Amino acid sequence: MDLSTQYLGLTLRNPVVASAGPLQQNLDGVRALADGGVGAIVLYSLFEEQLRHEAAKDALLEELGSESFAESLSYFPTPSASASGLSYRYLNLLERSVSAVDVPIIASLNGSNAGGWTDFARRMQDAGAYAIELNIYLVPGDVTTSGREVEERHIEILTAVKDVVSIPVAVKMSPYLSSIGQLAVCLDEAGADGLVLFNRFLQPEVDVEAVETSSGVYLSTPNDGRLPRTWIAALRGRVQASLAGTSGVETWEDVVRYLLAGADVAMTTSSLLRHGPDHTRALLNGLETWLARKNFASLDAARGLLAVPTDVDANAYERAGYVSALEKAKNVYGRL
Repeated sequence: MDLSTQYLGLTLRNPVVASAGPLQQNLDGVRALADGGVGAIVLYSLFEEQLRHEAAKDALLEELGSESFAESLSYFPTPSASASGLSYRYLNLLERSVSAVDVPIIASLNGSNAGGWTDFARRMQDAGAYAIELNIYLVPGDVTTSGREVEERHIEILTAVKDVVSIPVAVKMSPYLSSIGQLAVCLDEAGADGLVLFNRFLQPEVDVEAVETSSGVYLSTPNDGRLPRTWIAALRGRVQASLAGTSGVETWEDVVRYLLAGADVAMTTSSLLRHGPDHTRALLNGLETWLARKNFASLDAARGLLAVPTDVDANAYERAGYVSALEKAKNVYGRL
């Protein structure tokens, strides 16, 4: 069965995409993901802070001048050993990856401020990126920052990048916003070619013995897919941008769930870290078997079947689902 799909205006061989993660930090990892069968690969994210650090170091070296260059090297390690070479290494990996594999390579930028993105976005395009994913990870520490300011920052970042590149641009959104749907529509109207739902806030844990907080990354589980699928189902048919679901893709059933909700692609990192790049084949085999068993002639025949209909009152539709879930819970747990 033909599993090809459209995402960001690109034709992918299938709807399973490797989201930004540690597997694609070198060319061998990129090749392994492509050989495993993914439809596209998002490179690991380059952080706004890393670019600022590199720019500050370069400016200082320029200020010191050539006579002080040798002395400056004692303060700043060589590019191969420090953050000063991150942008070069990223662009080099991007360029080599595009040449080495036969699936689209999507570059990734992670940040929260409007400045500092545009130059590097242009360089990503020049290095051969098929598209750019903007991971706007904005957690206001200032409690007086309004929701409107946060949302406007998203639009500013997207607009600035769209002004300097011609390749597709996707925005990876946060689930913790005052009105996800309204912002999604605004991003769509501002030219976003895709919306990726959602990035994951890495909340700290409290160590009660050390009396301190500790941060860390945990791999997603299937339950993490429920929230992004809820919003994808609400947005399907209401925005022109492609919709990508990320988090909670562990099995082929999770891929199917995202497609039924209306996603164009399902992105995964955690399952590939747990089971290896070849796990993609299990996801695709399960998807293909399910489509045949349900007599679907194509992906499009199944995509969006469980999305919120565009001809209904969406608020009432979502409310009805909420009430139904609570009534079912009372019937189940009320008998205990």
